[in-house]
Amino acid sequence: LSWAPCPGLPPAAAALLASGPDGEMLWLDVAHRPGQVPWVQLRGRYLLPPCKQRWHTCAAFLPQGGLLVCGDRRGSLLLFPCSSSPERAAESTGIVDGGTNPVGEDSGSESEPSCFSHKGALPLEAPLSVLFGLHGKTGVTSVTCHGDYIYSTGRDGCYRQLRLQGQQLEVLRKHRPCKGLQWIEELRFTPDGDLLMLGFHADNFVVWSSRTGENLHCIPCGGGHRSWSYCSSPSAEAFAFVKCGDVMLYCCDAEPCEQQVLLASLHGREIACVRRLGAVEVPGHAAVNVFVTGSEDTTACILALSERSRVAVPLARLSDHISSVRALALASPAGPSDEGFSDEGLSALLFSAGGRAQIECYRLLCARDPASESAVACQVIHVASHRLDKHWERKKNRHKLVKMDPETRYMSLSVVPGTSSEPLPTPWKFLAAACSDGSVRVFGLLEAAQKLVLVAESFHHQRCVLKVEAFLHAWAGGERHLLCSAATDGSIAFWDITSPIADATDTLHRAEGEMQPLALGAPLLTIMAHSCGVNSLHIHEMPEGRYLVASGSDDGSIHVCLLEVALGGGEATAGTCLRVLERVARPCAHAAHVTGIRVLRPDLLLSASVDQRLTLWRRGPSALDALSTTFFHVPDLAELDCWEVVEAGGGLRYYCVLCGQGLEML
Repeated sequence: LSWAPCPGLPPAAAALLASGPDGEMLWLDVAHRPGQVPWVQLRGRYLLPPCKQRWHTCAAFLPQGGLLVCGDRRGSLLLFPCSSSPERAAESTGIVDGGTNPVGEDSGSESEPSCFSHKGALPLEAPLSVLFGLHGKTGVTSVTCHGDYIYSTGRDGCYRQLRLQGQQLEVLRKHRPCKGLQWIEELRFTPDGDLLMLGFHADNFVVWSSRTGENLHCIPCGGGHRSWSYCSSPSAEAFAFVKCGDVMLYCCDAEPCEQQVLLASLHGREIACVRRLGAVEVPGHAAVNVFVTGSEDTTACILALSERSRVAVPLARLSDHISSVRALALASPAGPSDEGFSDEGLSALLFSAGGRAQIECYRLLCARDPASESAVACQVIHVASHRLDKHWERKKNRHKLVKMDPETRYMSLSVVPGTSSEPLPTPWKFLAAACSDGSVRVFGLLEAAQKLVLVAESFHHQRCVLKVEAFLHAWAGGERHLLCSAATDGSIAFWDITSPIADATDTLHRAEGEMQPLALGAPLLTIMAHSCGVNSLHIHEMPEGRYLVASGSDDGSIHVCLLEVALGGGEATAGTCLRVLERVARPCAHAAHVTGIRVLRPDLLLSASVDQRLTLWRRGPSALDALSTTFFHVPDLAELDCWEVVEAGGGLRYYCVLCGQGLEML
């Protein structure tokens, strides 16, 4: 049995859902009448999908009307149709006056008709949409509707955000609020915008705040109670539960909060990577920049930063990673709009990767929201995920085998630019990854099918690969996909991945998204740019098929080379040749690791280092000359990202964001 508030019922009435034999669930409207038996009306009959424990655990009526969402003991979410007309239900069951006739003192008469006597007149409805086992085998604990979204909780330590697409449930994302909170029982949205998670952590009942990331209340109760209730007010709180047949009540006065947050943190540990998504124009406000950061605390954060307020406001936090987030990459949709911007806002695909060989992919939708603190709202849709050891976890008796490399990390990501020469572009997007096990891997993403597949790899470097950059060489006769990778020995390799991508696309279409990884082959060119690891890499396209490749190293040096792409015979099917036209090196450009570098113009470079210096360099025929140096305040710099803004007078202004032990925009 479970109660559910139903739109359209009077205050003294509620909907009661009862599960019976053979997976049949009944919807009853029950109203309290002083001095009389309750008013009962049968409204609907529903059939739960077959499983061992075939009963529902929670339910909610959608505010759109005509639909009912419920969770069952198997961990599935079900969507049922429901009649919004009480008269229609009354006619179907043959009961007048909404159920049992109003009676007085003889209400216990055996001649009173039962609301179940005509239940066969109601059809047994099958679910419109089923998300089987969404919360695992331990069951769904609650379903809540808030705004335009549906939220479900379970005893798998996660809650999920869903939306209704037509008459189908679609999972947008999964949240894991904190470690150890396995039994999430209920979500409550506060008037000030906080989201509270009620559940059991070990032998305590806890109330967890998603805004502050801490326990607001912790009540020692033994843990894991199935019958409980919690109520709080500004002056007091109460928690009741059933233990060994006894009803226990815990009450206490609310304690004033003496803690004042002066500056909220973005992450719990250092920030390892940052990318700028774009800017959202909000009427009456300055342009709001939207960034994505990844951290050693295993989360990625989408945040808004306004130049006027100089305050970073988190918009969404992604907690799907089980280890550190070390690399980010953005893929904007193809089209004439810059940075994926339209009248509605920003839209892009986000790839995040890091420890435990894990990649996650999301669709980000940012739009104006003048009512919010940041004036921007962000919707996150989880698209796909990939782990190299996923097949390993499915093996039987794997404890008897030796796992080859359980700690592979993705060090860098780069989206392969899409091709526009084909009349019908492939729906697959490709992603290159630098891996700590010495490999360069290429993945294919089919967003519509939510598939992320490993399509090609190479172990040419034989040591940890630190950076990858993909770029597109286009000319009148066609296009070539090129890839640059850099490793810990200071070498930089250049690959032509056009053929592997074309072969992978054909194989994926024929095999319906499944394939064995192809070989990338040998690189076209390898140069020794540094004496040790390459920590930063950037490629800038120049006219006439030339590319400027800039890199920074652990030894504090900067290396710049000018490459020319040549095709044998001038045909797209001929081999690709790379020639080094010019090389310039600046030893000891910084006093520590160079962890960020960008080519702003063919004659202008920007470098950043752990020595907390941001230096502008002018590239000459045979040397790099320092123009200016600025000190920044972020220690242990991990990465930088740059962009340019066209001013009203037509001039260019360059911006950069730096991350490490903090975040700074210059």
